[in-house]
Amino acid sequence: MKKIRLIIQALSFAFSNGYVKGFTAGKIYKGELKNFCHPGLNCYSCPGALFSCPIGALQTVSPTSLYVFGFLFLIGTIFGRAVCGWLCPFGLVQRLLYMIPVKNKRKNLKGHEKLKYLKYFVLVISVLWLRSFCTYLCPSGMLFGAIPLTIISKPIRELIGSTFFIKLSILALFIVLSIYYARPFCKYICPLGAIYSLFNPISIIKLRVDEAKCTKCSSCQRACPMDIAVYKNPRSLECIRCGDCISSCPHKAIEIISSL
Repeated sequence: MKKIRLIIQALSFAFSNGYVKGFTAGKIYKGELKNFCHPGLNCYSCPGALFSCPIGALQTVSPTSLYVFGFLFLIGTIFGRAVCGWLCPFGLVQRLLYMIPVKNKRKNLKGHEKLKYLKYFVLVISVLWLRSFCTYLCPSGMLFGAIPLTIISKPIRELIGSTFFIKLSILALFIVLSIYYARPFCKYICPLGAIYSLFNPISIIKLRVDEAKCTKCSSCQRACPMDIAVYKNPRSLECIRCGDCISSCPHKAIEIISSL
């Protein structure tokens, strides 16, 4: 399942950023597809991006617009946070960084149980109220959008200011953290993950634990990048439905199901 997920993540990234001309011309795609959102955190300003980012769309559309909210409701209801585990480009980046072999790896930052609620604060304050997440905080936008455009386009390089270096520092921080800690951006900061997490208890795609087979050995929690005791709460708000718990369970007690 790990190999299958990696392939799907890679294909999703390649498809979503398939505007090859953008990487050569230094201009972003502005065609009809940009009217639609990608389910994951895929920056509108990435030279190859064919779709919009739902967080960027939330910040730019009128509060009365129903499209973005309807899109998030639909995706959340079907997949929950499975989007984070299978489709999100920045989730793929964090996964690959955590695979780098270094000593003293940890799953969580100190204060994890409190810090995991920070993403809801970021969603309300930085996205819905101040609408500043893309401008000042988003490391995905810096990695996939600002840096490539800066390399390609001289006019954009001439516009570099303090905000660029603030976001570059944030990106560098999360790159380092992602080498030593499992998916720190997903756990503590991502407002899109915060939105999808609210749908985990009701989403169509979910985990199920066969209590007759489960011995509560905690193999699932040890394998889980989000550090969830799946046998206790298979519908945890933090679960990204990555399937690592399924592969690790010695009793085959966990499965992904559809409630349709």
